[in-house]
Amino acid sequence: MAQKSNKRYGAWIIVGVILVGLAGFGTGGLSGNIRSIGTVGEKEVSVAAYQRALNEQIRALSAQFGQQISFQQAQAFGIDQMALSQVVLLRTLDNEASTLGLSVGDERVFEQLQSTPDFQGAGGFNRETYRLALQQSGQSAAEYEANIREETARALLQGAVIGGVPAPDAYADALVQYIGEGRSITWATVTQDALTAPVPGPTDEAIQTYYDENPAEFTLPETRDITYVWLTPAMIRDQMTVSDEAVTQLYEQRIDEFMQPERRLVERLVYLSQDRAAEAMTQLEAGEVTFEDLVAERGLALADVDLGDVDQAELGAAGEAAFAANPGDVVGPFNASLGPALFRVNAVLAAQETPLDDAAPMLRDELATEAARDFINDQADSMIDLIAGGASMADLAERTDMELGTIAWTPDNAEGIAAYDNFRDQAAVVQEGQFPELYDLSDGGIFALNLDGITPPTLQPLDAVGEDVAAAWQIQRRQQAVMEKAAEIAADILPFTGFDTLGLTAQTEDALTRRSFVEGTPPAFNETVFAMSVGDVEVLDAENRAIIVRLDGVSAPDLTEESIIAQRDAVGTNAGSGIAQDIFDAYVSRLQQETGQNLNQATINAVNAQFQ
Repeated sequence: MAQKSNKRYGAWIIVGVILVGLAGFGTGGLSGNIRSIGTVGEKEVSVAAYQRALNEQIRALSAQFGQQISFQQAQAFGIDQMALSQVVLLRTLDNEASTLGLSVGDERVFEQLQSTPDFQGAGGFNRETYRLALQQSGQSAAEYEANIREETARALLQGAVIGGVPAPDAYADALVQYIGEGRSITWATVTQDALTAPVPGPTDEAIQTYYDENPAEFTLPETRDITYVWLTPAMIRDQMTVSDEAVTQLYEQRIDEFMQPERRLVERLVYLSQDRAAEAMTQLEAGEVTFEDLVAERGLALADVDLGDVDQAELGAAGEAAFAANPGDVVGPFNASLGPALFRVNAVLAAQETPLDDAAPMLRDELATEAARDFINDQADSMIDLIAGGASMADLAERTDMELGTIAWTPDNAEGIAAYDNFRDQAAVVQEGQFPELYDLSDGGIFALNLDGITPPTLQPLDAVGEDVAAAWQIQRRQQAVMEKAAEIAADILPFTGFDTLGLTAQTEDALTRRSFVEGTPPAFNETVFAMSVGDVEVLDAENRAIIVRLDGVSAPDLTEESIIAQRDAVGTNAGSGIAQDIFDAYVSRLQQETGQNLNQATINAVNAQFQ
């Protein structure tokens, strides 16, 4: 029987997966007596621990894909091996901690129990709540408390391994110096307007040569001739009945969307300390700096401090002052979630009230679309049955609400049904004679398809594309002429030559860093600039023009600037964490090599079988 899916899977499969996830292990494992899948050193690897790890991995993968993943699908991603490796690793660390005599006392265990929200009652930790929670999870108090001791011992062991890793200050300093180093440049664009003579047209020989050297430009892509049927909510939305009561209920549920209070467009500039924020506000009020200057001083752009439109409550302590300010005013400093901050009000947005009558058409359309999705989902099973019974695409179109269509599909085709990613994915892999299946579309629609034939990539004859070849040759030759002209101009540029004396419109960039982007320049622009020496002049190809750039100066970063200090600290912290993790990974790898493992594959297979 054909399955529907993204592929659509039948509801009984999902129910089966859910029932399997709820059944079995927490109450005694496979038969009630088998509780271990093997040992690592002197530690048993429990069936329950492996089962929990599998469940967690499958849930995580399901969340990633946005739908319930079956165990067979999870196995295809190696989830069972990942779960097994996880529990074996933990027991390896438990075994080593036990060998070293690492443990914690009852007082530490009780402290953790007291701080666990699931075990709290009206007056704090509640033993009855604790007992019931463990009963529901299939664990005894002894097992749970033993897990706490082992987790804490593992944390002590990890801390001992990585606790002595020094901060990589030299690395952080070098990287920040590299990242923050600046360049001052002068650059200009050279276009075909600079050419003193027209580029001659191509000869027949030049056209033939260009055609022979660039066949990919004139080759039609592989074309897949596909017959399909599809049904989307938009196709049947007008057939859905939506009551006035449903529209009113939806309006009331989303009343905050239609009755919006007065709002403000606000920018927020956060500082590391209250004193620095107050100092900045003083400078601003004295007219010594602008808000833009303060933003640039922090190494930020206005887009980085833009909060968008907010209401008074969203601004917290700054709300009252901001809503009393006029556009352009700066208020503060006020404490924000990230620290003391200045707030600039850019615009006042009046309250917006959309009555039910005005909102009704949009809400009715939304409800009709949702009803159409439900209708399609309800009809999907009967369509699967028709496919399983041998119905052709034409049969499906005749016997259901689905519409029949054909398409000569290529990867460049993104119109109609080909605008959907899932259709393009299936169109790219479907084979001739393949049994059709039902697939989902992103808007709640469905489709099925057949491959009728494939036309391989075909080089078009020169007679058919002669004009295109001539035009392509002309573009290439014109760009060559522009590059030659730019090189000629660049030869006359010295360190102090004014670009305007050579007929160029110059632009300058100061403190350009490796992370900067200069609009209007090709991708290799920064790389080229940072490979140059002061006074060097380079010419870069920018597709339909040329770029001339001169390096005027090199500057070191200001290591006392707050943003540089913060960046250095972040680099050092990240690098230190990475080094510590590498050391711990190496330690664990060696530990696993030295710790004996005895795993019962038959038991592991039996655990896996319970998920199928």
